[in-house]
Amino acid sequence: MSLMKEASSLSELGFDVDKGAGFFRQVPSSGHDGEMTPLQPCERLTKVSVIGAGNVGMAIAQTILTQGLADEIALVDAEADRVRGEMLDLQHAAAFLPRFRIVAGTDVLALTRGSDLVIITVPRETTAASRMDQLRRNVALLREVVPAVAEGSPESLLVVVSNPVDVLAYAAWKLSGFPSSRVIGSGTDLDSARLRCLLAEHLGVGAQDVQAYMVGEHGDGALALWSSVRVGGMPVLSYLQKTHSSFDAEALEGIRRAVVGGAREVIGLKGYTSWAIGYSVASLARSLLRDQRRVYPVSVLAKGFVPGDAHEVFLSLPARLGRRGVLGVAAELELTGHEESTLRRSAETLWGYCQALGL
Repeated sequence: MSLMKEASSLSELGFDVDKGAGFFRQVPSSGHDGEMTPLQPCERLTKVSVIGAGNVGMAIAQTILTQGLADEIALVDAEADRVRGEMLDLQHAAAFLPRFRIVAGTDVLALTRGSDLVIITVPRETTAASRMDQLRRNVALLREVVPAVAEGSPESLLVVVSNPVDVLAYAAWKLSGFPSSRVIGSGTDLDSARLRCLLAEHLGVGAQDVQAYMVGEHGDGALALWSSVRVGGMPVLSYLQKTHSSFDAEALEGIRRAVVGGAREVIGLKGYTSWAIGYSVASLARSLLRDQRRVYPVSVLAKGFVPGDAHEVFLSLPARLGRRGVLGVAAELELTGHEESTLRRSAETLWGYCQALGL
């Protein structure tokens, strides 16, 4: 009985996997002589690895599987029982999902080897330490994870979701030795989605018809690019200001604060965030793996793109994402003087953290 409880497949119960394939009779591979040629396994399957099986990591993994974006998914976590339990739970849903293979465990190098995309969602945030102490602890964990990923999957794309995402994306870039185009932070993509949601609700349209970007440092300093807001391709800010006497600079700032405070509100109510970031990262994965070349406000190496700043920092800017990673970054942002100075201050602050880490 105990074996039945612990086993996750018939092979673990002692059945010969190869013999099970005999249930189906192979069709002739040649239409002429009828001879059977052994079928070769598909040589190219899409593999995604998710490091960190917490609430965020599992929401990402579940969404990626549901959308059929990966043929194989690897779950890695320091807690062996937890990550095995998550694997089994997803395996039990196999009848409702596109066909996939799933592996799980604690060995980063062995499990993630050969990945096309590696998503880093560790470590979990704590409130006990100062920002700098927390950052040092997070980077120490990345030192254990990222080099192993780079060794086993030297051609992979890295997406960093852990916070503070801009600094940790920088750390992952340095620790991996990858070109900056293959290291991406989730950045302000979710912030931008929250902004689109608020505007869509106000205007009575679908959020997918709203184009709006939050850029800069992820967190309280994120900027809303109001001049770029479009609904159905039409600029909307001037309309809102004409039709709403209270839709002034103060109102815009109130909306921005509501957007950047959205995560805190969710955490205060349910204890953590998961589903929205799961959909956000799955959308990034789709564009990357399927070379869709869509534009997302994600954290990328911003050197040369922030006016008046030449530091090697990661900041969120509208970037075109495809199979090779970051294919291009919007270089012609329309910024007010205040927005430009705020972006530079964010870059200076982040550069200070990056320097203190000694990477």
